[in-house]
Amino acid sequence: MVRRTEILQSAAALIAVSGLRTSLQDIADAAGIQAGSLYHHFESKEAILVELLRRYHADLDHIAEQAESGLDDPGSSSAFDRLVDLGTAIAHGAVTHRAALQMTFYEFPSPDPELTALAGQRPTAILQATLQTLRAARWSGHIGPQVDLPILADRFVQTMLHVGLDVIRNNAGADKLAALFCRILLQGLATKTVTDEELDSSPAYLAADEVVRSWHEMTDPDDERTHIRAVARAEFGRKGFEFTSIRDIASAAGLGTGTVYRLIDSKDQLLADIMQTFGEKMAPGWTRVLDSRSSPLEKIDAISWIQTNTLETFADEFRIQLAWMRQSPPDTPNPGWLFSTRVGQMKSLLAEGIRCGEIAIDSPSNGMLARAVMEVGWIPENILRDLGTRASLIHVRDTSLRGVSRR
Repeated sequence: MVRRTEILQSAAALIAVSGLRTSLQDIADAAGIQAGSLYHHFESKEAILVELLRRYHADLDHIAEQAESGLDDPGSSSAFDRLVDLGTAIAHGAVTHRAALQMTFYEFPSPDPELTALAGQRPTAILQATLQTLRAARWSGHIGPQVDLPILADRFVQTMLHVGLDVIRNNAGADKLAALFCRILLQGLATKTVTDEELDSSPAYLAADEVVRSWHEMTDPDDERTHIRAVARAEFGRKGFEFTSIRDIASAAGLGTGTVYRLIDSKDQLLADIMQTFGEKMAPGWTRVLDSRSSPLEKIDAISWIQTNTLETFADEFRIQLAWMRQSPPDTPNPGWLFSTRVGQMKSLLAEGIRCGEIAIDSPSNGMLARAVMEVGWIPENILRDLGTRASLIHVRDTSLRGVSRR
């Protein structure tokens, strides 16, 4: 059992960094054993992945059980403290099970039905425990009536799970980042309440909306290269770069493999072309918002509108970008979105907002705050599908700017 655990730990560490391209030989080398010896413990790589996912879901279920039992005897804990404790537990679980967490983001192409089911399994127990904790907070008067609690519970859980992404955590402790997420979601950034009417009329929002509308007016040339890029974009977004071959792209495009190779240089170059186009469409939105004559808070809100519509219009590119953010990308330094540049711009916005008294929040560092604000500015894709873009933006405003706690 000790050796089995060591193998799982080695596999988890490798997959968290290198993704599912990690081989059995890589895992054996990291565990310090011969590849043949590994088969005494696991019959295949898929068996290792199944066990990692089982442990991930079991830990989340245990966290849910503890959270619900705590509601029966809340003691002296406040509603806010109970949510911070729950968020911290989820965040620690996400960091511990980073490899398994990665497997839950894509449709998992595997002949093993249990592996496919576990990768696509929703964390229903932790979602229900979070919903019950939020209901208790509302009953105690801590959370106002303006927010839909099941949606908030889903967003809360997904936000805390994203603490497991190295690019979001960036060396911060899981407990500190989870507490910061709770402060943003529950208390908001703004020092005073801002209405939808005020935000909708800001120069930053109007500039963002104009860029968003221009995306829908764009038409791509009707040629084979464009068709291949569109098919590849969908396949990369659905299955991930690692599991998509040129043969898969050719089959989905209705073309021969030789034809695809004739029209593109390589799979890596195809990805680079897709993400360069994505970046060229995204960049003007940020530029126009940042150049507008608006307050920092209004600019942060306008960026959320850009991001909400990015997920609506460029969902495949967004999933490809997430692959890079999970630290298991194709071999490219930073496709499309220029993440480090955006973090720097957000740090400047937040610093200006804090200086002028428009934003007030306790954070260990401005860099951590910038990453956290960028994370909560993205609405989860399943919530966007259910609510639509406008309602999703209002939900983001409620949770990131105004906060859902009673002021």
